This record gives sequence, structure tokens and C-alpha cells, in this order.
Amino acid sequence: MSLVVVGSVAYDGIETPHGKVERALGGACTYISLSASYFTPVSVVAVVGEDFDAGDYQFLRSRNIDLEGLEQVPGKTFFWSGVYSEDMNDRTTLRTDLNVFAGFDPKLPADYLDQPYLFLGNIQPALQKSVRSQMNSPRFTGGDTMNFWINDFRDELLPTIREWDFLLINDSEARLLSGESNLKHAALRILDMGPKTVIIKRGEYGAMLFRRDQYFAVPGYLLDEVFDPTGAGDCFAGGFTGYLAECGFDLADRHIDHRTLSRAVIYGSVMGSFCCEKFGIDRFRTLTRSEIDARYREFKSFTEF
Repeated sequence: MSLVVVGSVAYDGIETPHGKVERALGGACTYISLSASYFTPVSVVAVVGEDFDAGDYQFLRSRNIDLEGLEQVPGKTFFWSGVYSEDMNDRTTLRTDLNVFAGFDPKLPADYLDQPYLFLGNIQPALQKSVRSQMNSPRFTGGDTMNFWINDFRDELLPTIREWDFLLINDSEARLLSGESNLKHAALRILDMGPKTVIIKRGEYGAMLFRRDQYFAVPGYLLDEVFDPTGAGDCFAGGFTGYLAECGFDLADRHIDHRTLSRAVIYGSVMGSFCCEKFGIDRFRTLTRSEIDARYREFKSFTEF
């Protein structure tokens, strides 16, 4: 059973206190897919330009990722560059070249239409809604959004997330979307908008999951060194969604096992932590499932009481 992931595949220029890379494989779809691929087969829907490197195709295919939906068109691949502050809690965007991503109109290959799981990365809400309508009957649909869509495309965003089984969002975006400063109140207000599950990401401070009948909070994993936080939130999304797909769960089920949801949050946090250990996606070039499960057990041991 496969997870379809829709979003951006890009090249990033990244500068942190630990160094600098000029052109690293990135994009939300890339991070989500790589993270989820440790748990379930993944199918990608994205667009790249003529400059997309053959080695990057090969690497993604080697990670159990189907690239039939990765369209290559004339032009250059989406490029972003930014620099992080000394504590890496803030970053400044230096350059954003949408390039071929500006005309992205996702069309799902026929083989993807009956896949059971769908994650909609951070793209325009109307496009997210269009992709959801192309799927036949997915077991669960989820995605994320950002302040730009919340502020300027709210009329598109609200009917889009109404159809979702879960929404992943960071704490500032949850407050912006809900109009509530208290995160518990914010989550309840967002649940009223349609999603059955809301996960609020809080960066180094962890994550919280909310449903009508439960909530679960987990701290962030304490790394010895954070080299690059780019993509950590997307890797959380991939770990969370990939683990649920591995378990064969249906988030529309009102009686979903709470412990499985909690474990999915932990696996999301684990994948986000690994992402930060090297620049860009480089940690995923060597990461193994045994390392992931070992960190999961470590997470369990230091939060158990």
C-alpha cells in the first residue's frame, strides 16, 4: 500500500553556523518522501526542470520512491536559499526562484489514483483540493499549509482542509488560522474546521496531537549538534504519515487506536531529528531502519514515567 506525496522538489542553498552548501537536493516533497519511504512505498507528484541531476533521480528511486509522477519540463528546477541565525531558531530567505514550480499543475498518473494514502505538501490550497478530487477513495488524506495561504487564500484553504483527515501545522500558523493564542483552544477551533486530527509542530520543543477525545504531547529530541534544520518539519510529516500507512490505519475511523497515533507522533519526531544531523537530505543517504527504531526506543525510555 503506497503513500502519494504531492509538493515541491527543489534545490537549496543553505548556510548555518556549521557551514554552507550551494546546491543541495531539497523541497518539501523530497523530505516527506524520503522520510516516509522507511515505512511504506511512496509515489511522488512534483515538477522539476531540465537541470535536475540524474544522480538525484537514481538516489530517490533507490529509496523505494516511485517517480512516475515526477514531471520534467523545460526550464530550471525550483531554487531556494537562506541563512540561519546562530541558534538556528530563525532563518532569512536570500532567494526564491520558483522557476518551473510556478506553473505546477499536478496531474496524478493512473496508477496513483487508487492508492490508499495521500499527503498534500505546502502548495496552493486550490491545487491541494484538485489533487484530492483526482483520487478515487483514499483511506486518509492529510497535508500542511503556511501563513501565506492562511492570510491571502483563506477562502480557498478552509474548504480544502474540510476534506482532510489530518492537518499538520506549526504553532504560529495554528494561532493564525484559529485566531486563538492558547494552543489547545487553537487545536479545538481547527478541529471545528473539518480535520479529524490536528498535529501542531513546535520545532525543538516537540509536537502535540489533538483529536476530539484525546491529546498527546511529546518533547523534541535533544541532539548533540544541530547542523541544519531545513526540512525537519517535512520529515516529521513523512515519519508520522509513513508509520500510519505501514500500520494500515484509517484516520477517518473514530475508534482509531490512540497508542498507534501516539507512536506515529514519536516516529515523526525521530525522523525530524535525524534530518537535522547533516546538511539537506544527506543523513538519509546512510540512515537505516534499525537506527530509526533504536531512536524510537530511546524516545520511549526518556519520556516514560
